[in-house]
Amino acid sequence: MIEKKDIENIKKITEEFFSKTTIEVSNIEAKASTEEQKEAGQDSLEPRDSVEVDIKSQEPQILIGQGGQTLFEIQRLLRMVLNKKTGKIFYLNLDINDYKKKKIDYLIDLAKSSADQVVLTKIEKDLLPMPPYERRIIHAELAKRTDVITESRGEGQDRHIVIKPS
Repeated sequence: MIEKKDIENIKKITEEFFSKTTIEVSNIEAKASTEEQKEAGQDSLEPRDSVEVDIKSQEPQILIGQGGQTLFEIQRLLRMVLNKKTGKIFYLNLDINDYKKKKIDYLIDLAKSSADQVVLTKIEKDLLPMPPYERRIIHAELAKRTDVITESRGEGQDRHIVIKPS
């Protein structure tokens, strides 16, 4: 369980982490939550500690990178540093200038408008290739609907979602 003192320590370590780069960040906010997650091969939900770290930067494009790739690599490195220095294992969600929140909103809008188009035309629609976490967002959003079905097709960098009428 992540406690308040752990959050303060996480903020301090995160500040140290970014101070070693030449990129200035400000306003580091962190909060903890516990999510229930289904582990592979298990039928029950397991609690999982999660920490959200939101950062503001004057140069977000350098930290985010093309398609968010740099952000995800920084998140992976920071999670390893935090897990080692705090002695706790938790999922880290790093966001810079609300990039991920805006991206999720965009993907949900894309999913809804594409599904509406498929329902109207009765023609399946291929979306552009995207990383696994983006495909999960679209699959989850459209799983709420009964008038369309989604599936992933392709391999590697060409993997994409196809939305079909049900």
